[in-house]
Amino acid sequence: MNTEQKQGWALVTGASAGIGEEFCKQLAAMSWPVVLVARREDRLKQLAERLNRDYGVECRCYPLDLALPDAVDQLCAFLESDSIEVEFLVNNAGYGVPGTFTESDWQTHADSLRVMLSSVCELSWRLLPGMQQRGRGYVVNVASLAGLVPGSAKHTLYSATKAFLIRFSESLAMENLDTGVAVSALCPGFTYSEFHDVLGTRELTEQMPSYMWMNADEVVQFGIKSVMQKDPLVVAVPGLFNRFISALVSLMPRKLAIAFIQRMSKGYRAEEEH
Repeated sequence: MNTEQKQGWALVTGASAGIGEEFCKQLAAMSWPVVLVARREDRLKQLAERLNRDYGVECRCYPLDLALPDAVDQLCAFLESDSIEVEFLVNNAGYGVPGTFTESDWQTHADSLRVMLSSVCELSWRLLPGMQQRGRGYVVNVASLAGLVPGSAKHTLYSATKAFLIRFSESLAMENLDTGVAVSALCPGFTYSEFHDVLGTRELTEQMPSYMWMNADEVVQFGIKSVMQKDPLVVAVPGLFNRFISALVSLMPRKLAIAFIQRMSKGYRAEEEH
């Protein structure tokens, strides 16, 4: 899609930091007007001002906690009231719940599932029909390398939800082959962002080799290119190291792959978590 053909907006959830913020920057640089969605209103407004100043694009901020049951209803009502047609959807909001499954109360898990699963499915369901009717659009679901390898102890729901997003994206992509809408699951590995600060594992991850890490700008550039190319890459794994790990684990006997991932995970998951 070239610039002259763009009539809609990009919408990015989890837009206030990390990969989400980088998506906003790179899409704005491509002249997409952007709807920024996240909980931190001050961060959203600061980012919107920078995007408008640096790229001259229109931005709308919508501070919202996607863990709320009616969050997507609120967001879609806002879009409708402002006559905003979304043609590039980035479902990026997400986080990990540290510790073992039973260490956290159920509400904590339920909130994480709403953010990382329910809101993604509902927002896609709400916005896809418009894209299909217009015959153009992109959906990027930010998954993770964790969704392509066996699960490991702690952060119990994280890899499971990311695996769901990958399969969900594959199915959506197949359903939209003839609609003009491209769907992709972006599966980054370790990415420099606030993610590990929130989890309290920054000290552990900083001990890991630099070749295991990517910058957010590299991840996002790969993600946008993957979904916008002539033959969209449905499962997009950025970085040679991440693609190597994904391929290696897929070739291993399951028992060996599980043992391999469990051993690796000890390097970045604390023995005692809050």
